[in-house]
Amino acid sequence: MKISRIFILILFFSGFVFSQEENKKNSNNLVFDGNMEFQKDKYAEAEFNYRKAYSYDSLNYKAPYNLGNSLYKNNLPQEARFNFSKSLDKLESKEELHKAFHNLGNTYMQEENYQGAVDNFKKALLNNPDDEETRYNYVLAKELLKNQNNNKDKKDNKDNKDNKDKEKNKDQNQDKKDKDQQKQDKKDDKSKSENKPSKQDISPQQLKNILEAMSKEEKKVQEKINKKKFKGNPKSNKKDW
Repeated sequence: MKISRIFILILFFSGFVFSQEENKKNSNNLVFDGNMEFQKDKYAEAEFNYRKAYSYDSLNYKAPYNLGNSLYKNNLPQEARFNFSKSLDKLESKEELHKAFHNLGNTYMQEENYQGAVDNFKKALLNNPDDEETRYNYVLAKELLKNQNNNKDKKDNKDNKDNKDKEKNKDQNQDKKDKDQQKQDKKDDKSKSENKPSKQDISPQQLKNILEAMSKEEKKVQEKINKKKFKGNPKSNKKDW
């Protein structure tokens, strides 16, 4: 009974190992096919083979690495960067790491993210300081980053100047409005004072006539009041029982 169980386990394990080996073989063959398409500049076909190769064997670092190259050639830097990063976990040799970081730097260059490019080209050089292409890209990325930062500073300074000019114009416009309002107020006050008669504008005779007219009006009003006092019945406020 024990022998039969052991035999079954051996068969199962052998089948599993055989399946794994078969998957690795298929994966490597698909990577090879992808490389052939890549050399012919058929990047979409190469991408298909690399993706299929990775589905057979997720430990095959060449599949995501080469897939990243195809995606980079198809101007898909973000997807390319994702696959290069996936391959980094499985890379061991300095030469392989150098290539991966170099390619990562190129994806950042494609997006004009020069800081990311500088960081990755620097990592690539740490793994292979003698590579001329990486060294050139590193220097170029640093120069482009410097120009980018200078342009950003100029833009920020211009924006600040524009904002200050706007505030200045706003203050000047407000001052102008205030001054115009003050002028208008003075003009209105002057107009009122000109229309208002003063004692100096009235002659003694005119003043005498005005006073006599006012006196006559007062007498007429008083006579009317006196007549009303003696006419009509007075009203009582008492209530009947």
